[in-house]
Amino acid sequence: MTKTMVDTQDASDPDVNPDTLPRKIGAEREVELPMQTREVRMLPETADAEARRIEVVWSTGAMVRRRDWLTGKRYDESLSLERAHVDLSRLNGGAPLLNSHGASDLDKVIGVVERAWIDGSSGQDSGEGRAIVRFSERDGVTAIWNDVEAGILRNISVGYQVRSYEITEEDGKPPLWRAIDWLPMELSAVPVGADPNAGFRANNEQTHPCQMITRAPARENEGTALMDEHETIERIDDAPEASQLDDGEVQVRENGAVKHDPVQSEPTPVGNAPVDTTLVTEQAVTAERHRIAGIYEAQGKLGIERAVADGLVARGVSLDEARGVLIDRAADQDQQVETRAQITMGGQDERQTRFSAVEDALLHRFEPGRYQLSDAAREWRGYSLIELARSFLESEGERVRGISRDEIATRALHSTSDFPEILSAVTNKTLRDAYEAAPRTYQPIARRTSASDFKDINRLQLGEAPQLEKVNESGEFKRGTMGEAKERYRVETYGKVMAITRQVIINDDLDAFTRVPSLFGTSAATLESDVVWGIITDNPAMNDGSALFHANHKNLTATGTALDVANLGKARTAMAKQTGLDGKTILNIRPIMLVVPSSLELTAEQLISQNLVPAKSTDVVPGSIRSLSVITEPRLDPASGAVPWYLFASPAAIDTIEYAYLDGQDGVFIETRNGFDVDGIEIKARLDFGAKAIDWRGMHKNPGV
Repeated sequence: MTKTMVDTQDASDPDVNPDTLPRKIGAEREVELPMQTREVRMLPETADAEARRIEVVWSTGAMVRRRDWLTGKRYDESLSLERAHVDLSRLNGGAPLLNSHGASDLDKVIGVVERAWIDGSSGQDSGEGRAIVRFSERDGVTAIWNDVEAGILRNISVGYQVRSYEITEEDGKPPLWRAIDWLPMELSAVPVGADPNAGFRANNEQTHPCQMITRAPARENEGTALMDEHETIERIDDAPEASQLDDGEVQVRENGAVKHDPVQSEPTPVGNAPVDTTLVTEQAVTAERHRIAGIYEAQGKLGIERAVADGLVARGVSLDEARGVLIDRAADQDQQVETRAQITMGGQDERQTRFSAVEDALLHRFEPGRYQLSDAAREWRGYSLIELARSFLESEGERVRGISRDEIATRALHSTSDFPEILSAVTNKTLRDAYEAAPRTYQPIARRTSASDFKDINRLQLGEAPQLEKVNESGEFKRGTMGEAKERYRVETYGKVMAITRQVIINDDLDAFTRVPSLFGTSAATLESDVVWGIITDNPAMNDGSALFHANHKNLTATGTALDVANLGKARTAMAKQTGLDGKTILNIRPIMLVVPSSLELTAEQLISQNLVPAKSTDVVPGSIRSLSVITEPRLDPASGAVPWYLFASPAAIDTIEYAYLDGQDGVFIETRNGFDVDGIEIKARLDFGAKAIDWRGMHKNPGV
């Protein structure tokens, strides 16, 4: 909440802001002001070349003509140099000496203020602010110091914050703002005729609160009576932009219109400093930056496209007006996003609640034992598809009375209502559920991963670290290498398109988008199993040229034998003796799964689950054999001949078979669109899947008998 007394005007003045409340002279207001700067002088005769010190006068308190930060109107500013009114804590605390008020990087710091004081009697405004400053000895500062020492650079400027002004207003004269509580922040070496863009005031974010106290001048026969006039607060959020003209005028742009303010160029009487055109220009430029920054800030907060703000800035629209335009644009966007009233029901809006209820009702109708009927879905229980289509069209405001079932179905499938989305949701739900429920026996023997794209996946089969060898005294360490092999495969895309036509809606054929998608889900899971188990049955060649199960890989029993304890022991021993890629390191691989065709399922289960005490010790089934898990897969049953069986190690212990989905597309997915070739909705089921045997040492095959 700001507090200030800026100006006194009649309420009938057309420039009076109608939103301003009447105030009395003597009122106080707090506003946000930027840092101010003033140029004074250095004293070359005090330069100490060896220490690079020099005394400067950083303020004489002289009157300066400025422009009001709030109203844009002119006033005279003077700085009280009473010691009680000036806070020297920042200067005496080691304030920086800057190059032209530059605060963007450390190179702008060219020295330090070592000591500051007020030179003059206490309680007088006629004193001077003085300081001892020391220049840096950096190479980049030496040239500046040389010019200062030579008397070429003479100007010093103080950057300060005013905490409190005492404002005196007198008819026919600009208001006098006397700083009675102010804080010098830094000193700067500046050129003659300072760059209007230099200084902290170029940053519209650097403002500070300032208390404004308006005093009425003493009038003859009136004393100090308070006036009952209205004050005007003209916010200069309009940010006038200004540029210096050749004829000494300042061109000011306010609300898009250009006008010329003449600037006093002739000397003023004693007691008033000449008007500083650079300060006027500086304030106008700063105000314009304030306008531009405010417009872009409002645009960002409201989420409006940048082009709108660019247009407002280019046209010189005032900040208040621009904010109104941006708020209206944001309201229009919100109305476009949500054109219907949202009624909250249990954390969901009415549309979402109805969507979920209809979906539940259709799923329950498809398979009551699997999908429960929610309370909200009971309202839609028993609705036919054509009745659902009619209801959704009516909710969108369409007139459906008297039109045929065929037209209702056609409109519903091609409308913007939720009906097509619900059909797609039910289809996706039944397809995914069926896919998840389908048995996939390969998962325990394989490792799952993801592929980022459809390029070849290269899997390195790392060997073992080389064996350590004894190093004799003064001997050298020998270098070793790690063997590796590489297997390659890729993710492939499988898919099919089906359609939900208007005939399905008219015939109330629920199976068309429940039962059929369910079969598609089962089909996708079956395809995955075909790919993985096909690796075992096809026995493809590995990267070394030998088949997956081959004598060279020492994972194939030469002559098939029956599935019994003795032959299981031999296969387990063969796996334990597998060596690394170096051909030397014993891996001691332990199988955890016995994989058999369906024709050997009973034999395997009897063998593994045997817990009777046999008559002969040779008939004992060891606990290590009974700990094997049995996996039965009908795809391993041969059409004729010997029936094989397999042992597998855990894929967490050693690579066996790896299968991959496309990243972010795990399992089967569907996409829907309004049909072009068919009159209805087309649904595409897609599966991105690939698999490959990575290492042969974690599996063993017995050809069987």
